[in-house]
Amino acid sequence: MAGVKMNIEVHENEINKQRQFMHKVKSMNELQGKQLFGYVDTYGCQQNESDSEKLRGMLTEMGYKITGDENKADIAILNTCAIRENAENRVLGNTGALIHTKKANRKQLIVFCGCLAGVPETVEKIKNSYHHVGLVFPPNNLWRFPELLHRSLTGKKRVFETECEETKIAEGIPLHRDGTIKAWLPVMYGCDNFCSYCIVPYVRGRERSRKRNAIIEEAETLVKSGYKDITLLGQNVNSYNDGETDFPSLIRMINDIEGDFLIRFMTSHPKDASLELFKAMAESEKAAKHIHLPFQAGSNRILKLMNRGYTQESYLEKITTARKLMPNIVITSDVIVGYPGETEDEFNETLKLVEKAQFDAMFTFIYSKRPGTAAAKQSDSLTREEKQVMFERLMDLQNEISDRKHEAYTGKEILVLVDGEAPGEEYPLKARTNGGRLVHLTGDPKQTGKFTKVKITHSNNWSLFGEVLHD
Repeated sequence: MAGVKMNIEVHENEINKQRQFMHKVKSMNELQGKQLFGYVDTYGCQQNESDSEKLRGMLTEMGYKITGDENKADIAILNTCAIRENAENRVLGNTGALIHTKKANRKQLIVFCGCLAGVPETVEKIKNSYHHVGLVFPPNNLWRFPELLHRSLTGKKRVFETECEETKIAEGIPLHRDGTIKAWLPVMYGCDNFCSYCIVPYVRGRERSRKRNAIIEEAETLVKSGYKDITLLGQNVNSYNDGETDFPSLIRMINDIEGDFLIRFMTSHPKDASLELFKAMAESEKAAKHIHLPFQAGSNRILKLMNRGYTQESYLEKITTARKLMPNIVITSDVIVGYPGETEDEFNETLKLVEKAQFDAMFTFIYSKRPGTAAAKQSDSLTREEKQVMFERLMDLQNEISDRKHEAYTGKEILVLVDGEAPGEEYPLKARTNGGRLVHLTGDPKQTGKFTKVKITHSNNWSLFGEVLHD
């Protein structure tokens, strides 16, 4: 197939080598004669959540018990996000705070991994100013965690394994999933888009897709294990292509698996949101009728500067096509406010696009300068205060649209998946509609994990409220 990249898989011998290191670490831990604990703090996207499941899986294999208390942990891992400056500041603040847990437990190993561990400027900060951090590695070295951990535990020096010669796909890594209803299922890694504001291709590498058989096998296992909500993951998930199967075909194949479950996916790039993708969603009864399709800006000039690969006109055409095939589809999006050089008139084009698109919900961010990206070199004429005013105008518009969209659910009886309990006596359950809308529910916790018919009683701009209907 044209445009397919040659994917490099980690050889089975290398995976076996990591299993040997797991065994060595476990044996070392058993000699201590007490239970050791591992803590994983996750920041950022769903892919990071999935990576943390692998970290917890490997920790469990090495004899650690997972804890949610960093003070109790013998290993404290921060799986970090580099997408925005605020996220980085929060991560670094929490990393600094761990100096207190390290003082209380001198043997505690603090691990700094994830996307920020792939940013040279951040790695230098950790090396020079966060001396209590003992192990640092980026996402592409995650599969080597047992080896790196063993080196940290047996050596006297801090370990910085921040170079990765090539991007690989590692199969057979143990997982520790937190829930029993919703599951992340990565289908591809990395990104080839190089949007001018985004650091992801630099820290997660180029696109590579897992083989379809491995994905189908994992999906079948999830369904047999009782998972009801399976989200296919990728930095640009709809560009999946293993050389034999593209993303629409993959959706159809997973849809053919016997069982009662929903297929979701994120995040999609508009340039790869094809007619075939929308047809696959429409024709696959298990595919959730929801797409998260970030448009980022309404101005064609800004979109070109962002290197997004589409225009506002082509984006709106895709929205129209999706709604023709799936009239009830829920469409959500992302937008960046105050991209370098954006004018008032260009921001108004963003407002017009939002008015035309009528998103169910939207995630809005003020532009954040990321070192190493093309946008970081562009001049920025707007002040933070001006950007904040633009941000609030956009939020006011979207909130009005979301309020109206959600109000239309009131009085309707719909099928939802009850996916957990919630704090509070009035609405003790939380659920998701087929389109991914959050529903706060009255009802019995025994409904958790079931597809249940509910009646929507009222709403706000972010969620719905309802009651479980009884036969």
